[in-house]
Amino acid sequence: MVRMDLNCDMGEGFGVYRSGNDEQLMRYITSANIACGYHGGDPATMRSTVRMALSHGVAIGAHPGLPDLAGFGRRRMEITPMEAYEMTVYQLGALMAFARAEGGGLSHVKPHGALYHMAAKDAALAEAIAEAVYKVDGSLLLFGLAGSELIRAGERIGLRAAREAFADRTYEEDGTLTPRTVEGAVLESSEAAAAQAVLLATEGKARTRQGSYVAVEADTICVHGDSPGALAHVIALRQALTEAKITIQAPGTL
Repeated sequence: MVRMDLNCDMGEGFGVYRSGNDEQLMRYITSANIACGYHGGDPATMRSTVRMALSHGVAIGAHPGLPDLAGFGRRRMEITPMEAYEMTVYQLGALMAFARAEGGGLSHVKPHGALYHMAAKDAALAEAIAEAVYKVDGSLLLFGLAGSELIRAGERIGLRAAREAFADRTYEEDGTLTPRTVEGAVLESSEAAAAQAVLLATEGKARTRQGSYVAVEADTICVHGDSPGALAHVIALRQALTEAKITIQAPGTL
């Protein structure tokens, strides 16, 4: 039996600004990566998103990012490993408190945006983030790009690591995601996103932007909650994976 987690980045609005259709998306996913206040999110949004996840039986994950609200955490910043460690601990603590206050807990951690991609290639940053997660709660799953330094760092320190793939992004031939600055980096068609998800889940590979195929072993598949077509994508993915006889389960039960 092939099993797969379906995750989505959520709670990324703040103040009067809203991002994504979290309430509707929650019905179709199995894990939610909730912004912790740096790239998005605020106390009210964090609490309401945690409550939504609990009401739908969705696993709660922390989604720490760089301190960059204006750039949505997608702009690279020069930070030291110690800074990466400290900002990860800080953000984990914030979301963990909200989860506990609402009668739940965290299941996983997934860095956001530029921090995620920096840790995919920079071993020192990856080790700092993995250490932060391990010291806060060594039972948490660490989500990272399949084949990345972050996955290797998590496994070395003793964390359970979930290899992540993306249904709504294109890949390069080295297994990295196509930068968002490149045209076509985001798949806008729900049919294309669903087809990629099934290919990832059943054959462990993805079609690259260049037209070849690259091996991508995944435990969890992501759809970005802030994408305009996110809800249509998730509905199409869930249907396609079910038709392909893929069992969709939360990360803690994989």
